[in-house]
Amino acid sequence: MSQQIVAQAGQTETSEGAVALNRVIVMGVSGCGKSTVGELLGAELDAGFLDGDSLHPQANIDKMAAGQPLDDADREPWLREVGNRLGAVGNESMVIACSALKRKYRDLIRAQAPGTVFIHLHGSEELLTERMGSRPGHFMPVGLLQSQLATLEPLEADEFGLVLDIAQPPSELVQDAVAWLEFRD
Repeated sequence: MSQQIVAQAGQTETSEGAVALNRVIVMGVSGCGKSTVGELLGAELDAGFLDGDSLHPQANIDKMAAGQPLDDADREPWLREVGNRLGAVGNESMVIACSALKRKYRDLIRAQAPGTVFIHLHGSEELLTERMGSRPGHFMPVGLLQSQLATLEPLEADEFGLVLDIAQPPSELVQDAVAWLEFRD
């Protein structure tokens, strides 16, 4: 098991006073397995799953497909929608795959969905490049990986989350995430 706990329960509190373990973002750069792990995690938790990429406006998809990185202005409406979808679950559970690369992006999501938990899938540049190269037809070209890695701000000590190494199989990552979430519940 290769994991790093970034913050413990009780260290990160929302305006409601506690983390909301029913709201989970699987985050990381392109190619880390957010969609695969997120879907498996959602099934394991008996939660809904949504791939955050499906919420991008067409202009964002076109920009990335053309090899142009998104800027903060491009990402803001998309991140608000991710947060809105997560915040709307009420007492139900939801897992969303979303890059959430910067602290301010995660803060924007938390503003819409207080107490969100982040599972950061982290891996080597070589492994990420290999994975991205084997995804035919995906709108995100391998050439944008460098911009994502440069943008990535790891979870900070006051953010409730878990970092998992993507060198492990997706099923093991899901097992680690479930065990961590259940221990916190």
